[in-house]
Amino acid sequence: MMKTKRLILAGLFTALGVVLPVLFHSIPNAGNILLPMHLPVLLCGLVCGWYYGAACGILTPLLSSLITSMPPMAILPSMICELAVYGLLAGLIFLVVKTGKLAVDLYLSLIGAMLAGRIVYGLLNALIFQAGSYSLSVWLTASFVTALPGIIIQLVLIPAIVLVLHRARLVPARAA
Repeated sequence: MMKTKRLILAGLFTALGVVLPVLFHSIPNAGNILLPMHLPVLLCGLVCGWYYGAACGILTPLLSSLITSMPPMAILPSMICELAVYGLLAGLIFLVVKTGKLAVDLYLSLIGAMLAGRIVYGLLNALIFQAGSYSLSVWLTASFVTALPGIIIQLVLIPAIVLVLHRARLVPARAA
């Protein structure tokens, strides 16, 4: 895929990452439950590659916070780190894993990035951003229990979208 096309798609994914949460936040606590900002960042990493995925993961929460005040400044640093890891690792793992089945590669990349991003988010909150007030049970509840609907949405929608884009020849199977 041409560099220009990747840049345009990354910009589109970043814009979606700002707009989607606005739509979902009319529902109480929907951001924490449905994780609308995660979708475009993970898609960007898988479609455009690790570099653009990481950039999208950094820019999306930053721009969203500046434009909409979501996420609030108190959680912005940890979200930037979490989303950067999502975009970076989704692209890197997808580039490296080659089982011969595109759907399997997508799921392995997606699940690996999702787990790593949540681990980074939890570690940074426990050690830096919320040191002393962040526990394992808070992390497990926020990252897996409360977020379960969002996780399911990610696992259903993201591979389906990437597969449709690939089959329509709108994006190549792998972005370097």
